[in-house]
Amino acid sequence: MKTNSYLTVVYLLILGVVLGATAYAGAVVAPVTFHSERYLGSELLSRFQEGLIMSENFVRLGYFIIASVVAIVIYEGYQYKRFNRDLIKTLSALGAISSAMLFKYFYMSSILDMQRQGESVVNSKIFENMHKGSEIALTLFMVFVVVLFVKTLLKEIK
Repeated sequence: MKTNSYLTVVYLLILGVVLGATAYAGAVVAPVTFHSERYLGSELLSRFQEGLIMSENFVRLGYFIIASVVAIVIYEGYQYKRFNRDLIKTLSALGAISSAMLFKYFYMSSILDMQRQGESVVNSKIFENMHKGSEIALTLFMVFVVVLFVKTLLKEIK
């Protein structure tokens, strides 16, 4: 394997890990956290408390997301500099970076600020819209990462 091949393997691993972690958080962690009464036998936590726990999960997921953004910038920047350019990958990289930054630094920080203001703010329409926006940003991030993963893998297979 050439140095570039090692770099590609590490890049694909990072994309795969962040994709798996993001999917797991959305498909498994969130539903279990927001329905804790099913698993605890009774309602011990309020919806607000469950939201606080879920937010901590997404704050920690945000570290993986930012690490993947760094990997995308380094790898795709390196490929671009080597004139190994692909319009779909470039647009997907920009989309992944943008949606990741929106999720981590706009939506998550806004949601955490609203949670600090109390339960009444979290029950507002503004919070509901903010939460929906964060879900959209995270879904877009996942789509862009899938495109980057598949396009990189297909290019390496050839």
